[in-house]
Amino acid sequence: MIIFAIEEVEDYQYYTDQELISLMKGNSHSAFTQIYDRYQGLLYIYACKITKDENEAEDIVQEVLFYLWDKRNTITFEHSLASYLYSAVRYKFFNLLDRKKVRTDYAVSFQKFIDRETVQADYVVREKELSRLIEKEIAMLPDKMREIFELSRKGHLSHREIALKLNISEKTVKNQVSNALKSLRIKLGLVSFLLFLIKY
Repeated sequence: MIIFAIEEVEDYQYYTDQELISLMKGNSHSAFTQIYDRYQGLLYIYACKITKDENEAEDIVQEVLFYLWDKRNTITFEHSLASYLYSAVRYKFFNLLDRKKVRTDYAVSFQKFIDRETVQADYVVREKELSRLIEKEIAMLPDKMREIFELSRKGHLSHREIALKLNISEKTVKNQVSNALKSLRIKLGLVSFLLFLIKY
């Protein structure tokens, strides 16, 4: 496990992935630790599913996260941080298959799994249901809290940018985002909330 000493008092739990990436590129160990805590478990579950081996899955995830920190100043993210990390896990998996000389069989099997219409259809349905549930719960937040939360998560604005836009303090913005996340965590449940964090 990658461990860094905490060099800052500020809590990064409620920062967006984009904000954490920016801080990490500025050599913030705490921002990287938050990324690690946010994704390590989800990536491990995903790696276990495709490798069928817990030890290999753990090694792959550690390699991916170590590479993220080691190359933080040169890595570019074409899409989201989550997309990059899951793609990196798949890339490491296929490299592993190359070393074992069984890439073709595993790749074909894995591709069939991905392409199964029933799996794809179920995923699409579940994603739409989750999106509807999330939007419903966000709409039920108090007006000011909802406005600040949507600027943060959907508008991808920093706490400072929101504070300037709405003429309020950064502390107020942080508290409102924190309270919104706590409310959604209770209403959505753990699994849906984790998926929400990836989506937003």
